[in-house]
Amino acid sequence: MTEHHLHKRSMWALFKQAVSGKVQHDFTKGSIGVAAFLLAVPMVLEMSMEAIFALVDIFYVSFLGFEAVTVVGLTEAVLSILYALAIGLSMGVTAMVARRIGEKNQSKANLVAGQALWLGLLVSLFVAAIGMLFAKDILIFMGAEAEVLALGINYTTIMLCGSASIFYLFLINAIFRGAGDASVAMRSLWLANGINLVLDPILIFGWGPFPEMGVTGAAVATTIGRGIGVCYQLYYLCGVAGRVQVNLQSLRPKFAVMAELLKVSVGGTLQFLVATASWVVLVRIVATYGSAAVAGYTIAIRIVMFTLLPAWGLSNAVATLVGQNLGAEQPERAEKSVWRVARYNVIFMLSVAVILFVFAKIIVAAFSTDPNVAEYAVQCLRYVSLGFGFYGLGMVVVQAFNGAGDTMTPTKINLLCFWVVQIPLAYGLSSYASLGPSGVFWSIVFAQSLMTVVGVIVFRRGNWKLQLV
Repeated sequence: MTEHHLHKRSMWALFKQAVSGKVQHDFTKGSIGVAAFLLAVPMVLEMSMEAIFALVDIFYVSFLGFEAVTVVGLTEAVLSILYALAIGLSMGVTAMVARRIGEKNQSKANLVAGQALWLGLLVSLFVAAIGMLFAKDILIFMGAEAEVLALGINYTTIMLCGSASIFYLFLINAIFRGAGDASVAMRSLWLANGINLVLDPILIFGWGPFPEMGVTGAAVATTIGRGIGVCYQLYYLCGVAGRVQVNLQSLRPKFAVMAELLKVSVGGTLQFLVATASWVVLVRIVATYGSAAVAGYTIAIRIVMFTLLPAWGLSNAVATLVGQNLGAEQPERAEKSVWRVARYNVIFMLSVAVILFVFAKIIVAAFSTDPNVAEYAVQCLRYVSLGFGFYGLGMVVVQAFNGAGDTMTPTKINLLCFWVVQIPLAYGLSSYASLGPSGVFWSIVFAQSLMTVVGVIVFRRGNWKLQLV
């Protein structure tokens, strides 16, 4: 940020304002750089903690052997579909809340928030029932070997039955982000993941008076941490300090509002279902080469997520800026915000790519000493990092569409890039070209880069500016 507005106020003062959230800022006026900074700082910090959580989780589990890591990898592949539902609904919530805030319509923003809570409850109850009844069948379907299956049933069951904590973390933070209360979203996730970081080793290894639960302990720690984070969110959401407040009036079921929210969210849900379901297929392809390949792939992807999540935090700022500025009838300011944030994101991602490529072996060594697992992890990490520059631009453009409420355009792009291109390419390169798991890794680079190119071309046409929410 080098604008003269930032020179007039110290960077430290802006940073404190961004983190504390005590001073409410109008993101439809003034410097775009300041607006992006105030939104991006807490969002990046929020996602950084989530990234650290993912790495620490797999770090502790890795001490139990690569079979335990495989349990996490296979379950995470299935949970990615759950995340797709949560993120899809969240995108609709963010778009609608941001648009109402931009229009200065507080009561409708509150109503959207209340109806989002009902939708989250209904979906999470359905997912919990599936986890209770079919955890074993899910692991078998994912290709779990006998040792992995014996270790993983409880882990998978707990993670699916605790889905309410996952849904509400996403949905309520989406409300905060849409309203511009990004600092609250940050604090809730820091609290949730901080508790998980403490409980993880205690429950996995049985420190002190606690029983040694192994990989199951990781699931218990995660669910408890997220549950406490949700309690903090609800405390703030039902208070009087935020831009959006949920009360008894906004909690009365309004099926018309729910239907509108689902209509906006369906594109986002399909968008991430298409993307994440393709990841499930990729894991299934990798699983044909054994547990070591899955473990290596899981470690590498967790490391990649460590770098992508802060970038997603920066991208999330775009969704709020686009939504609120379109609500204020300032489409040109919305577009300028997109390109400004995209520049920062690409620079960040290219810097990270260099680090990951050069130090891949050293980074992976912290998570596995098994030579076969490490070989697959290093290979995956280096290949995937080659496309980081494209990913940095692509995720910003996608969030711009989502912030405008145009969630169907990224869905169509994902369907083309991930299902028409990535999956056939992964299978062809791994099997027919005899590249094995590395063929899957190359397909990720190509498909993600293609998604960025197509997304930028469609974005420049400008139809997203006319989207009604």
